[in-house]
Amino acid sequence: MITKTLIILAGGLSSRMKSKQGDDQTAINDIREAEQKDKGVIGVGPAGRPLLDYLLWNARKAGFEEIVLVTRSENSGIKAHYGSANQGNDFHGLNISYAIQHIPENRVKPYGTADALFQAMNQYQELMDKCFVVCNSDNLYSFNALEHIRKFQGNNAWVDYDRDQLGFPPERIAGFAVTNVDSLGHLLDIIEKPNPDEIASVSDPDGRVGVSMNLWKLSGLQIYPFLKTCPVNPVRDEKELPAAILAMARSNIQSVQAIKMAEAVPDLTEKKDIARVRAFLINEYGEELCW
Repeated sequence: MITKTLIILAGGLSSRMKSKQGDDQTAINDIREAEQKDKGVIGVGPAGRPLLDYLLWNARKAGFEEIVLVTRSENSGIKAHYGSANQGNDFHGLNISYAIQHIPENRVKPYGTADALFQAMNQYQELMDKCFVVCNSDNLYSFNALEHIRKFQGNNAWVDYDRDQLGFPPERIAGFAVTNVDSLGHLLDIIEKPNPDEIASVSDPDGRVGVSMNLWKLSGLQIYPFLKTCPVNPVRDEKELPAAILAMARSNIQSVQAIKMAEAVPDLTEKKDIARVRAFLINEYGEELCW
């Protein structure tokens, strides 16, 4: 089922961005912005454009029309940029609405990405009756990837990236979870912190190792029960979207399909990522977006 709805998860506290130190390539102004703003609106591009602008640019080009930004209750920085109304903001032809990921009274941080999507679906009940794409706000997914997953005819899928083509430093890639698929590309497992034997076991005959960068297409009706019952990760103390999707896949074998791609996915996690992402944006998009 082709969709035109994109849900962008932007409700995290950006704790790694705020706590980790930069390196000698990190400008003083970038450090200041990283410590004061949500990752989504840090000025990483030319003319101070945030990474989220580029994601929305690619999304519009890929055919998305409806955008739901899942944010914290304190989202004034994001609203100042993308529209002050709770629903129906027109941002260069995109219809942008907000869902709020509320933090329980007994916690100091949100409950994770599965909870973010769960709360968004509770706030926008129409999501139960449609397919949608969901992704992170701090990764820049290409027009190509977004178009492929938007137009995928099945209900549930993810972009399965070639680990060696992501453009990350080796030490970062070593910590990525890897995907295990059957001969037809259906999701069987997501292996966190894989050891060399586990990596070898999921490599295809050409040595390709797949990873998810959290670009998913989902059926609201099918994923909702698994979001509701998603367990809390004992290490990260969060309900994680990949865990809910894996539970759904295991309950219905061949329900989640890989869309294999090999390309870079810029990531804005720590301060030292800012200079690298900025260089990528200048190289790929030039000095300015032509909205």
